[in-house]
Amino acid sequence: MAVVTDNTQRPDSGLNSAPELPTQYAPAEVEGTLYERWVERGYFEADAKSDKPAYTIVIPPPNVTGSLHLGHAFEHTLIDALTRRKRMQGYETLWQPGMDHAGIATQNVVERELAKEGKSRHDLGREAFVERVWQWKAESGGQIAGQMRRLGNGVAWSRDRFTMDEGLSRAVQTVFKKMFDDGLIYRAERIINWCPRCLTAISDIEVDYQDDDGELVSLKYGEGDDTVVVATTRAETMLGDTAVAVHPNDERYKHLVGRRIKLPLTNRTIPVVADTHVDPEFGTGAVKVTPAHDPNDFAIGQRHGLEALTVMDERGVITVHGPFEGLDRFEARSAIVAALRADGRIVAEKRPYVHSVGHCSRCKTTLEPRLSLQWWVKVETLAKAAGDAVRDGRVDIHPADLSQRYFDWVDNLNDWCISRQLWWGHRIPVWHGPNGETVCVGPDEQPPSGEGWEQDTDVLDTWFSSGLWPFSTLGWPEKTADLAKFYPNSAMVTGYDLMFFWVARMMMFGLYAMDGEIPFHTIAFHGMVRDEHGKKMSKSFGNTVNPLDWMDKYGSDALRFTLARGANPGTDVPIGEDWVQASRNFANKIWNATRFAMMNGATIEGELPPAEQLSATDRWILSRLNTVVAEADAYYDDYQFAKLADALYHFAWDEVFDWYVELSKTTFMAGGDAAKVSARVLGEVLDVTLKLLHPIVPFVTETLWTTLTGRESVVIADWPADSGFRDAAAETEIESLQQVITEVRRFRSDQGLQPGQKVPARLDLSGTQLAAHEAAIRQLLRLQPEGDGFSATATLPVAGATVALDLSGTIDVAAERKRLAKDLAAAEKEKAQAEAKLGNEAFLAKAPDNVVEKIRTRLTKAEEDIVRLQNQINNLPPA
Repeated sequence: MAVVTDNTQRPDSGLNSAPELPTQYAPAEVEGTLYERWVERGYFEADAKSDKPAYTIVIPPPNVTGSLHLGHAFEHTLIDALTRRKRMQGYETLWQPGMDHAGIATQNVVERELAKEGKSRHDLGREAFVERVWQWKAESGGQIAGQMRRLGNGVAWSRDRFTMDEGLSRAVQTVFKKMFDDGLIYRAERIINWCPRCLTAISDIEVDYQDDDGELVSLKYGEGDDTVVVATTRAETMLGDTAVAVHPNDERYKHLVGRRIKLPLTNRTIPVVADTHVDPEFGTGAVKVTPAHDPNDFAIGQRHGLEALTVMDERGVITVHGPFEGLDRFEARSAIVAALRADGRIVAEKRPYVHSVGHCSRCKTTLEPRLSLQWWVKVETLAKAAGDAVRDGRVDIHPADLSQRYFDWVDNLNDWCISRQLWWGHRIPVWHGPNGETVCVGPDEQPPSGEGWEQDTDVLDTWFSSGLWPFSTLGWPEKTADLAKFYPNSAMVTGYDLMFFWVARMMMFGLYAMDGEIPFHTIAFHGMVRDEHGKKMSKSFGNTVNPLDWMDKYGSDALRFTLARGANPGTDVPIGEDWVQASRNFANKIWNATRFAMMNGATIEGELPPAEQLSATDRWILSRLNTVVAEADAYYDDYQFAKLADALYHFAWDEVFDWYVELSKTTFMAGGDAAKVSARVLGEVLDVTLKLLHPIVPFVTETLWTTLTGRESVVIADWPADSGFRDAAAETEIESLQQVITEVRRFRSDQGLQPGQKVPARLDLSGTQLAAHEAAIRQLLRLQPEGDGFSATATLPVAGATVALDLSGTIDVAAERKRLAKDLAAAEKEKAQAEAKLGNEAFLAKAPDNVVEKIRTRLTKAEEDIVRLQNQINNLPPA
């Protein structure tokens, strides 16, 4: 009958072991102490030698430069809830912590510090600069780790990793060497996204595209009959044009294909080539070709053997000899357009011309497509394996509708540029010799020595090392006990925005390095945190929130519960301070109800009496308790955190605290054996409810559970299991009781009675199962016995019962009738005004949809108010 659970922990002699609770819950007074206690007792550590089944989640490693933001808090709340539950279910649970070295971001931070000293990294040199970064990490980096403790993250701190630590660096070098030897890593000149501010290549998925106001200029190339008009938004790149391309079937230009035409402002001529990439229906059907500064042009150039002329340096400064040399690219754009205009080469100009422009996701600088010698990963076979693992069901994606987005990406993945022109990061383990030799060096190999040998100066893309995270953190490439126990990971919980940055790369690397073994069984994508209006949080919008401020004000549990309650799979989460405050109120409700229960002897000691010895109220709550346990398990297994939190909220607040506790008060007041039974049932219900809530709100539940039970910690308590007990008859009986109480309370409120105001009443409960509940009905509804001179002024039939009330003498009937009549007149006026506007065709034609909808809503409310007020007037006793 009872929920299956175990309360065999030893009694606790530490914090909160006394069976007393303060009158109010003060999160700040307990959260820090509780968390350190959990860590000191090793609750979050994981043992590879354990014979328990393993459950593993690796943390999406936050940047070493970062601090806790709402996105972290959201994600960590979900992972913590999953791992806390699994730990309670008896799994050897590992939540693997760690941080990412964040190559570009970290180098920028330290370079800004050097700039304040009037220095650059070049003044220090590479080795000294890298040492300076390590020094910064030791002194200032990783502050997020302390903030994670504030949130209650149950991570195995003794296993904390860093993507640049010795073990992970060995893993990176091992994978690079293996992929190089397998022909999956190569070096080639390709067009890449170049940031003139960060001075490094940027991967395609690190480009932020936004609509910018630019210009579209149409230019005339050639002379006389050999004239072609092309259009460009980047006029400065014309200095690097080496061809004009047209479609081979375009009759307008067939006479020009194979001929050379004059390139304005230069002393060069360029060929006209025929290429099927050109759309003859777009613009003039002719395009300028700049192979060194555009990816499509580069491809055309490759097909036609065109020269690739680089016309800008790494800072976006023009390098072509002539009047534009030394100008910034944007300065050169204006100067070149002016020169072309003076030369009569401008056919048309359009300003502003709104078009999509790529920006660096780090510094927001406009990126420059640039031909550059870089290191690449050949992804074709890797990407196919990553797609197949999901298609054949080895890896599940939640929610399932995001699978197609995943397939769209991995099925069309281009080779990955993995080199970055930075000093901070994993330096590429390749040495170049004096005669063009190239040697890749593994972790146990000696690099070549001798004159002229130098290591490649580039470092690896940060995502290269984080792509190894699920197995490198477990000791790979060594065959460790941790790797055998905790790999593959059980789940990967991360935002859908990292599907391409990180998830796809973990899939590719895991399947490759681990010989076809998947990195995790499940990928659970969550959405992004937005403000209460659904708007993206941004410093520029002024709507960002520091989660630490809300934790200071309302407690960590309040923030966690708010985030969990909005966590529908793959869907963005709006959040506002009012919602966090409401969650704080929920924590207070849990506290006050548990305190009341303990004051009335609630206990978990001893066996629950058999069902036949329990009241209908007790059987109802135990039946509902088992149902909620089953629902909670189903929601956890489906990553439905919002539904989980909502179910627990309504069960705890509505059914346990508002109904069962209130209904039990009559029993407790009467005392005797019935009170002892209810105290045991109430203890059982609170024990299980606190366990169900614990993974989401760990601090308040730990305090209450240890006080209620006298046991060591709910962190290591057994997770409840559905015993299968259901009592449909008891549930129907209590539902009828709730209907009676709810309907009479509504009537009392409509009549203007104060909540504590007592009213004489006659209860006719014959033909129902409510006779045993008469005392509770009268207690909760403040109904007195009818007494002498009782005269029913209102009769309420509800749920088969009849409640007759005598309101004479309880209200000023004349004053109440006057008040209600005034409210009725106002409602009728509101209805008339709304109907008049909605009947005005001219108004409806001009008014915005949202305004019309508001008026319709006002009309509906006015009609409902009229019905309600008329009923209240009709139910008033005679004056």
